[in-house]
Amino acid sequence: MNARQESDDRTGLSPRDKWITIFGRKPVLEALNDPGLSVAKVVVADNATGQSLQEILRAADRSGTPVQRATPSRVQWLAGNSKHDQGVVADINAPRMMPLQNFVRDRGKRPTNVFLLDGVTNPGNVGMILRTATGAGFDGVILPRAGTPHVGPLVIKASAGVAFQAPIVNAPTAKAAVDELRAAGYRIYGLSSHSSTSLFKASLEPRSVFVLGGETNGVTVPTDEDLLIPLHHGVESLNVAVAAAVVAFEVTNR
Repeated sequence: MNARQESDDRTGLSPRDKWITIFGRKPVLEALNDPGLSVAKVVVADNATGQSLQEILRAADRSGTPVQRATPSRVQWLAGNSKHDQGVVADINAPRMMPLQNFVRDRGKRPTNVFLLDGVTNPGNVGMILRTATGAGFDGVILPRAGTPHVGPLVIKASAGVAFQAPIVNAPTAKAAVDELRAAGYRIYGLSSHSSTSLFKASLEPRSVFVLGGETNGVTVPTDEDLLIPLHHGVESLNVAVAAAVVAFEVTNR
């Protein structure tokens, strides 16, 4: 049984917490032909024509994927007002994506390690963090809707396609995520070059949140403790995605 044949029992979730929307004719066709992905539906602009569109329609028919027609402006809106939608968008099932409140409920008191992105605006960094966190076995990556790029083509490309299977956790803002997680018993760690506590020597709580500050302003949310990644030879800081990799594999190595 491939992913397309599996039923989605995540009832009660809003579409934005179940699906990642992609656009463009080549990405949509590749998704339809990938047996590892489950395409929920394809939306085609009323005025869309051409051989590539016919290939998409045939692929959708072969996989039993519903196809809907919509106005060009509607398709553009679904694509995030992109100018490169080419008249086609598709919703891809993201089986591990969920809202924060569901994540907190489902994890309960189990040991849990998550990243929280606090103003990380570069899609390439977001994609690499998703790939690293998934590969390291982290339980979640919290993507606040305010201040973080949506999981679109640039994020997906940087993740090398892993974004569809990544443990994405949606939250309205980074501050709201911190408040909810702290109330649930999580300890909030920030990364700071001004801290005197090394990541490699710190005693970490079983349920931990590691805040990754943005490229411009760094960590802006209140933390319980800040950790330092020791650097040498005058190097002041690491790229946020590189720092995430250091943290992820240090934590999971314990």
